[in-house]
Amino acid sequence: MEELVAQLSAKIGVSPDVATQAIGAVLAFLEREGPADAVAKLVDSIKGAREVTNEAMNAQSGGFMGMLAGMVGHVGGGIAGLGGQLMALGLDLSQIQAIGKELFAFAEREAGPEVVGKIVAEIPELRQFV
Repeated sequence: MEELVAQLSAKIGVSPDVATQAIGAVLAFLEREGPADAVAKLVDSIKGAREVTNEAMNAQSGGFMGMLAGMVGHVGGGIAGLGGQLMALGLDLSQIQAIGKELFAFAEREAGPEVVGKIVAEIPELRQFV
């Protein structure tokens, strides 16, 4: 996880904390929307990702981020809701795209292309990030 956080921080120019929150938001989204078996393999293949995912899911169900996620969810769930969560972290569209590309490239190395392929097949909107 530290390697991925460092890569994202350097690539998109954000603090490690923001990078960690963004990774958590994406992984929590995958947990909610993706195929359970493939997402579990992906998350479990990245050391520390399970904790970050759980923290993000807990944050989304309560507190300010939970309220924000709920408001965004009323406007549009799915990938649009995730985009709203990432923008709430202060990320712009190009940074969000870079996060997706870096995260899925890292996931392919760690979990394998077949795992990422299965997730993308279930959530076609992710194709733009792979």
